[in-house]
Amino acid sequence: MEISDCIAAVARPIHDFGDEFMSDKATSAVGLHAGFPAGRGFYCRGRFGVLGEAPAAVVQAVQGFLGPDLVTAGWQAGRPVMPAEGAAACYAQAVRTWGRAHIPADVDVEHFNRLAQQLIDAADADALPLFGGWRAQPCPGDDPVGAAMQRIHVLREHRGACHLAAVRLCGLSARAAMVVNLGVEQATRYGWQEPRPVAAALIPRWQRAEQLTDELQAPLYATLTDRQRTEFAQLIDALTASRTP
Repeated sequence: MEISDCIAAVARPIHDFGDEFMSDKATSAVGLHAGFPAGRGFYCRGRFGVLGEAPAAVVQAVQGFLGPDLVTAGWQAGRPVMPAEGAAACYAQAVRTWGRAHIPADVDVEHFNRLAQQLIDAADADALPLFGGWRAQPCPGDDPVGAAMQRIHVLREHRGACHLAAVRLCGLSARAAMVVNLGVEQATRYGWQEPRPVAAALIPRWQRAEQLTDELQAPLYATLTDRQRTEFAQLIDALTASRTP
């Protein structure tokens, strides 16, 4: 399988499977059990806790695609519950728990973990701090299914960070990119206040940002052979089989 074909095959399943984890009530329940208030506190403090005790404005700048009010409210709501490092570890545990409940039992997760780790190790984390933080998060060796889900999450953070850089390089704001990609109503769901439709002339910029995102990810997938890329795409398809189309 060619590099571009592999990226095209795995990008959406990785994104959507991670999105289902993040929006699942079972994930929210983990946060509630840990003492986080209802709302976005566990999500923001847990997902972005790998950045350390950063001001909310810094967290917003790193992640980009969520509205600043959502990020600020969630980050501040989670701060009294536990330190950032502990929240990230708790979130990682939630990632693994969710994976064990949703990854099919007949998938060769051991082979997936080897290939995924090869991709993760090959990545250059410069200018991608959220990815770098999640790559540094410990991944247990005695929980291969949970570890597979954690590696999916790390790869998702890599593409998301690359996409943010690509969007800005193409002259789009993160807010405009969200409107182009998801529409006004969905952009509101992700925390943007009163987003407006984007001029049609900006749509090619978003399309170019998608292409640049693929180009930024290409060096990872170049470390796999043609056969390994085919196997990786097949494994992603099998791992994420339970996701909603």
